[in-house]
Amino acid sequence: MKNSKIIIYSVVCLLALIVILQSVFIVKETEQAIVTQFGRPVGEAKTTPGLNLKVPFIQKANYFEKRFLEWDGDPNQVPTKDKKFIFVDAYARWQITDPLQFFKRLTNERGAQSRLDDILDGETRDYIANHDLEEAVRSSNRTPMPSGIAGEEVGDTLSDINTGRLSIQEMILKSANEKASDLGIVILDFRLKRLIYVEEVRTQVYERMISERFRIAEKFRSEGEGEASKINGERERDLKKIQSEAFRKAEEIMGIADAKATDIYAQAYNQTSASRNLYSFVKSMETFERTFDTTTTIILSTNSELYKYLIGFE
Repeated sequence: MKNSKIIIYSVVCLLALIVILQSVFIVKETEQAIVTQFGRPVGEAKTTPGLNLKVPFIQKANYFEKRFLEWDGDPNQVPTKDKKFIFVDAYARWQITDPLQFFKRLTNERGAQSRLDDILDGETRDYIANHDLEEAVRSSNRTPMPSGIAGEEVGDTLSDINTGRLSIQEMILKSANEKASDLGIVILDFRLKRLIYVEEVRTQVYERMISERFRIAEKFRSEGEGEASKINGERERDLKKIQSEAFRKAEEIMGIADAKATDIYAQAYNQTSASRNLYSFVKSMETFERTFDTTTTIILSTNSELYKYLIGFE
């Protein structure tokens, strides 16, 4: 009999514990919850942390994240206003602000992610397609920094933009929040993570970069050839100037030497007869030395000055 009572009490206590556990639920600081009865929400959302009550076995507590959530879109091919196709990769941060409305419209976070895919991908496609590629890439008008290539013209390759990347992101964020206003969520931030050219556009961009570098190289080459021609011209001019100056100097020296030689000749002929004969003899000997050798055969007239000295040697 005692054992039967103990078993009955144990069963009653266990059932009471189960009922109590099914009647209470705890909301953490990072969570918010709503209570549903047969799949339909009952009462207001529980957004403050603490212990809450519900009808056991009939009602169910559904928990939702209170912290910021992440949305990371898939890269999509989008045409820009200037007909250039790019892959756009974006991301966003969002938060559940009305758990009750969120549950009614989206049920759970998976449904929210799917709905955000539709909203954010669509808005991104619309706004990118309404702007040129440079506006989606750049945020403002600016003076480009030099690339380090001497002589490269800075600022000629960047056109002015009217909107800019930051403004496009803000417009997408505003429009997406308007479309998500009845979903119980708010999109906190939206960013274009990456823009990638499709293969055809990428090839065109590379070809333009290559042609630009070839243009700069050709400019350097022509400037170098012009500078080389200038240097060679100056070198030839300086060389001719040096040669003409040296020729003039040499002619002056030769003129002075000839004058001195003439003066010496005159002085020699103005000396006495013996001096003149000695001078004539010396000059004749120099002539012999320069003209004749052991194999020379000559015919001289008896009136020749040289013949006179040869006769004298006999």
